[in-house]
Order: sequence, then structure tokens, then C-alpha cells
Amino acid sequence: MTTPTELEPPIRAAVEVAAAHGVTADRWGILQNGNTLVLRLTESLVARVVTDLEGPRQGGGWFQREIAVARHLAERGAPVIPVHPLMPPGPYEHLGYTLNFWQYVTSIEAEAGPAETGRALFQCHELLRSYDGPLPELAIPVESLTLLKTLERRGLFPSATIQLLRERLEASLEALRGFPRQPLHGDAHPGNLMNTTQGLLWTDWEDTFLGPVEWDLASVIWNARILDNDHRTADAVLDAYREAGGTIDGDALHQSMIARAAVMSAWYPILYPAPSPERRIKLQQRLDWLRDVQL
Repeated sequence: MTTPTELEPPIRAAVEVAAAHGVTADRWGILQNGNTLVLRLTESLVARVVTDLEGPRQGGGWFQREIAVARHLAERGAPVIPVHPLMPPGPYEHLGYTLNFWQYVTSIEAEAGPAETGRALFQCHELLRSYDGPLPELAIPVESLTLLKTLERRGLFPSATIQLLRERLEASLEALRGFPRQPLHGDAHPGNLMNTTQGLLWTDWEDTFLGPVEWDLASVIWNARILDNDHRTADAVLDAYREAGGTIDGDALHQSMIARAAVMSAWYPILYPAPSPERRIKLQQRLDWLRDVQL
């Protein structure tokens, strides 16, 4: 397979860091190519390399928190992808790239069921309560407020859209600060839940922060509930979470749904600088919902 020229430097960075720790890469299969490049370097070793060198997130702080939280959960038997048992996970800085290392897991094609998803999320929440490492509070909504200034300066959204997102984020943040907080996944959408030969495993913990559990639940169900009008799936996730032992506050969930929609809208120009027509439609649906939703 021909490697795109722009990916040669981050692949080299991952290969060289692995080699410095005595691990020879015998392949570089690309598992994911976005703002973060995910590479399979050996039968069991995966590297994640930040390739968005001009993006709003710089440095290794995000990866450092991700590794600490994932280790805490894996050691307690949570359904998460573990760091590699032999290779120090990092994070590392090499050739201008930030990267870390993980254990390879084999995905399967079957989709995760909503009840399984709710139970897997509750299991992580339950085990996260004992995590005592430093975490920011309500990090993604707070970060997204700052991001709006960048979007406004660069003219990536009309001023009316910037104002709408700012108003919704500020109102929801004020409300969410009044609910109990604990360590969360932070970006628990279905795309970060892998169905593997080892069962359902949560991945991508770099956005972990302190907040109400309803934030993660809103992240899981938002697309099903709002974009797809699939209330059966959304309700099944919530019901399974409760049946596993979780408690859900309706007001906290509502405010989390608002904040989640505003956050995803704010990040659209960063994540999708050249969005497809389908993505443009989804963005407009989010914005329309935010305009009409009752605060």
C-alpha cells in the first residue's frame, strides 16, 4: 500500500520512538487518519500521533491524562482498550509530533447494542469514581467557548451562529456547575466504543474531565435522539444505565444535550474543514435544534 506523502513524517516519528525502546515496527497499517493518526506498528502495538500541528490542542497534557485514566480503568477490569504492557505509553514528543502507544485489539463488524452500551458506560463511571488524579472541570464546554473566539476571528461562522453557540454554552455551563461532578469519558459518542473480540471497549480518553455523568450519556444518545429520531435506542441506553445502578437527573441530561450540541457545532470547522453535503445538513440540524430548544 502506498503511503501518502503527508503521512510519512508522523509515521517516521512513531517508528523511531518505538525503535528507541527496542520495538521494531514490522508494518504501519493505518487504522484511522484524522486530526490523530492511528497506526498499527506490530501485531500488538498501536501508535496514536497528533497530526494537526496547527490545531487548538498542543502539547502532551491531553495524552498524559488519557493514559492515566485508561490505566486506572484497565487495572480494575473496566471495558477499555489498555495501554501496551511492554512499551512505555508516553506521551512522547518527536519530530514535532505528540504521540502515545496502546495495545492492539481486534474489532468485529457487529454493532454495539444500546443496552450493552449503557452498561459499559456505567461500569466505567463506577470505577472512575476512585480516580483521584488531576482533571479539569467541564473541559470541553469551557474549551469550546474559547474556540468560538478563534472561529469568529477566522470568519468560519456567521456572527449570529457564534452568538447562538456562545449563549447556549454559557447558559448550560452555569446550570451544569450546579450538579454533582465526577471523572467522565468526556467524548463518549458511539464512535469511541469499539466492539471487539474481547467485548465492548471504550477508547479515546483524551477528553476526560470532571462533570455530571449526564454529559457522557448525552454524548451517547444525542444523534439517536435528535438527528435520527430514534427514541427507542436512546431510551434503551438510559434504561440499561439505570438498571446497572446509575442515577440520571433529567435536568442535568437536558442541559448536557444542549451543551453537547453546541460543542459539536463549534468543533465542526476544525474537525471537518471541507464538510460533505451530509455533514453540512447535520450541522444545520444541530443549529436549528439549538435555536428552538427550551432552556
